[in-house]
Amino acid sequence: MIGEDILYLSVQELGKLIQERKISPVELTEATLARLEQLGPKLGAVATITRERALDEARSAEREIAAGRSLGPLHGIPYGAKDLLATRGIPTTWGAPPFRNQLFDYDATVVRKLREAGAILVAKLAMIELAGGGGYNSGHASLQGAARCPYNLAHWAGGSSSGPGAAVPPGLVAFAIGSETLGSIITPSAFSGVSGLRPTYGRVSRHGAMALSWTMDKLGPMCRSAVDCGLVLNAIAGEDPRDAASGKVPFFWWPPNDEKRARSLSGKTLGVVRPDFTAHGDPEVGAAFDAACAVLRSLGAKLEPIELPEFPYGAVAEALYLAEAGSIFRPFIESGRVDELLDETQRAGLRSALSLTAADYLDAFRIRTRIQAEVARLFEKHDALVAPSRIAPAPPLDRDFDAAPPEKKEQPTEKKTEAPPPGTQRWNVIGMSNVAGLPAISVPCGFTKEKNLPMGIQFVADAFREDACIECAHAYQLATDWHQRRPNL
Repeated sequence: MIGEDILYLSVQELGKLIQERKISPVELTEATLARLEQLGPKLGAVATITRERALDEARSAEREIAAGRSLGPLHGIPYGAKDLLATRGIPTTWGAPPFRNQLFDYDATVVRKLREAGAILVAKLAMIELAGGGGYNSGHASLQGAARCPYNLAHWAGGSSSGPGAAVPPGLVAFAIGSETLGSIITPSAFSGVSGLRPTYGRVSRHGAMALSWTMDKLGPMCRSAVDCGLVLNAIAGEDPRDAASGKVPFFWWPPNDEKRARSLSGKTLGVVRPDFTAHGDPEVGAAFDAACAVLRSLGAKLEPIELPEFPYGAVAEALYLAEAGSIFRPFIESGRVDELLDETQRAGLRSALSLTAADYLDAFRIRTRIQAEVARLFEKHDALVAPSRIAPAPPLDRDFDAAPPEKKEQPTEKKTEAPPPGTQRWNVIGMSNVAGLPAISVPCGFTKEKNLPMGIQFVADAFREDACIECAHAYQLATDWHQRRPNL
């Protein structure tokens, strides 16, 4: 009998129990399916439960393990995939009403690789419609409804990988695959208390994933620990001839056997990007971030305050992904089916994307080249950058992202229509790192006192240095227990 305590274990811990034959992949999968059916609707986390496929894969894993054919640390582990990943014969809705019955006759490369690693697909997880390509002003902009922060159901799980954000912390799945164009792994990881890794652009094949931005889309793991993120990335990284942007740089990471060494950040220099929380964020998030930096310092890291090079990161990112989204979805927009989308901001944003000029798009590309060159210089002196994952905790479900905040403490977290305050681009780490295509990991660093909302810290490294992100986050998690907290559902 699989109890709740087992479902909260990390991938690493579950894999060990499975390999030692202490738990069965079939029993683990059945318990996971039951939890998805019980709590998935409450959290707005699930698009489709893949019961038949999951049990077939679990029985296959059980036979292979019994025969001594281990496929690695993911063998027999149940997971969920954001519903923009193609899955053979299972609806892939892209979170949008016009695509509610969409079927593909193949699996996305990431899904195929995870199957080959022995992982078991138990659910397609909810998402913001079309990954928020045209913008959106509410967490309700999803075919599955608003996904809820598992620590406070009155607040949003974050988007656009909202289902993975809601599903991982309460043990609905052992891990999930999300996607990010401009914050869609880092944001739900911060809002929902997940350890989420956004890989370098090109590290993971996007074949079979809904395209939003050819030059900015990334796929990555959302887990309960930084170690789990590394183990999942081992399985999904690599070149794929079906994705011309996928890179040839190999990736393999394994947690050090020497825990004393893993706990030490001695010799590492971290650049600290700290916003003015009093003026532009939530002071409670600022206090949690400062406390997390103190932990990093106690682990031996040298922390140096820095500011990002002065560039309009947000504007460049939006010009790139909106222009590309307009091209990708042009037939859908011109057909008029765009009017079937739920969110008016989304509908208007996609229509306006067709009006972006080639000059604007090419200007954004030219600035991106300068950004990449300038940001690369930061890593000549720093092993990684450290910043708050988001400057405020998850907003309430009824928040209109385009409305003025009712009070400073409830600062809206989605992009605003007006220009950002002067100087704020100096700490727009999400914008900078996505434009530059750099890897980052967000891990929990605390909870707000009044509403029990998660807060996150992120580590950003140079291109194809996910190992640096994971090592910093792993050391931090060995010294803290925020990632081990459980929501009370």
